[in-house]
Amino acid sequence: MSVTDTAASARGNSAGVDWAKDDYAVCVVDADGEPLERLTLKYTRTGLRRLIDLLDRHRVDAVGIERPDGPIVDALLAAEATVYVIPPSQVKALRRRYGSAGNKDDRFDAYVLADTVRTDRRRLTPLVLDSETTTGLRKLCRARKDLVAHRIAVANQLRAHLATALPATVELFNEIDSSISRQFLTRFTTQDALDWLSPKRLAAWLKSVSYCGRTDPAVLHTRINAAPRGATGDYGQTLAGITRAYLATLAAIVAQIDTLNQQITEALDLHPDRDIFTSLPRSGTVRAARLLAEIGDARGRFPTPASLACLAGVAPSTRESGKVRIVTFRWAVDKQLRDAVCDFAGDSRHANPWAADLYQRARARGHDHPHAVRILARAWLDIIWKCWTTNTPYDPDRHRALQHLLKQDHQVAA
Repeated sequence: MSVTDTAASARGNSAGVDWAKDDYAVCVVDADGEPLERLTLKYTRTGLRRLIDLLDRHRVDAVGIERPDGPIVDALLAAEATVYVIPPSQVKALRRRYGSAGNKDDRFDAYVLADTVRTDRRRLTPLVLDSETTTGLRKLCRARKDLVAHRIAVANQLRAHLATALPATVELFNEIDSSISRQFLTRFTTQDALDWLSPKRLAAWLKSVSYCGRTDPAVLHTRINAAPRGATGDYGQTLAGITRAYLATLAAIVAQIDTLNQQITEALDLHPDRDIFTSLPRSGTVRAARLLAEIGDARGRFPTPASLACLAGVAPSTRESGKVRIVTFRWAVDKQLRDAVCDFAGDSRHANPWAADLYQRARARGHDHPHAVRILARAWLDIIWKCWTTNTPYDPDRHRALQHLLKQDHQVAA
């Protein structure tokens, strides 16, 4: 226990902060768990000052809170308070320590947080924030992920609209939101416009937009003629307006995704941990940035690789009682971190023989694809954690399991 924790234990006062949309509840308890003061404060500069004054007046330096970010956390850390993050799912379970009804109330939750810090501080991990560089990169990556989800949603809406307005264009190109597909729909918005096309005219237009030429224009023209006809005349023009609206929305989203890609690349290039994550197989730029941003650069958060694996949700949850032992999927995790880790692990098997072998052996044992990817992600996190804590890029030549597998393959081939 640190000097700060020893002093805090001697004083015994702790606080809990439960925030809502417009205000937040604060509760301070003494060494016996008796409430000393309760307040409801606004999200203002004055409210934050009152919060810090309250902690100083009651000699509180340990605070329980449900969220690890925001102006309240910044103010608490600036005041040198030790902050413990207790997720809402845990708070929900902790309410039953104080009553079987499980009632929800912000003021009561603030008391639960304060009392939990008082009684269970030795089992809680103090909040350690990442650097501003990492936090900024995380926000960029999450914003890009949200925009990609919006792009997919709008593309699906456009596809559903074209199924009745202009069916020939739905499966004309591989992706409805690709550049060539959007250009085609911008130029040929109605069935009347498609009727004007001939193989020669289509070939000339494709050449003018620098089409890659993977599919012969004659084949594309055959697809157009074989598809059901779309709306024509005034009705076709009306539906074309809807098509243009979806295309404009897609264009705006795609442009902003490209802008974020540039910002992510710049931020990653300047980050001191860049080489660790870009050295991983099939990590690329955006994937490496997501891994770095979600794992962070505060080494104290993960003292062991198991702690990182548990938060990432790639370590199973075990329940055992008597002769019954159940191993289940872990739900209480950082979902953003799990998504980033599993996305990397799932693609790494296409470039790393060790990853491919581990994945295939998991599938051979009867696990489905998501489970096999989590098993592979768990193994990768041991390696990533070692590289991360030693500031060493991943080197396949020093990966003993990979080299052992390659040596076996070489012996079999010989």
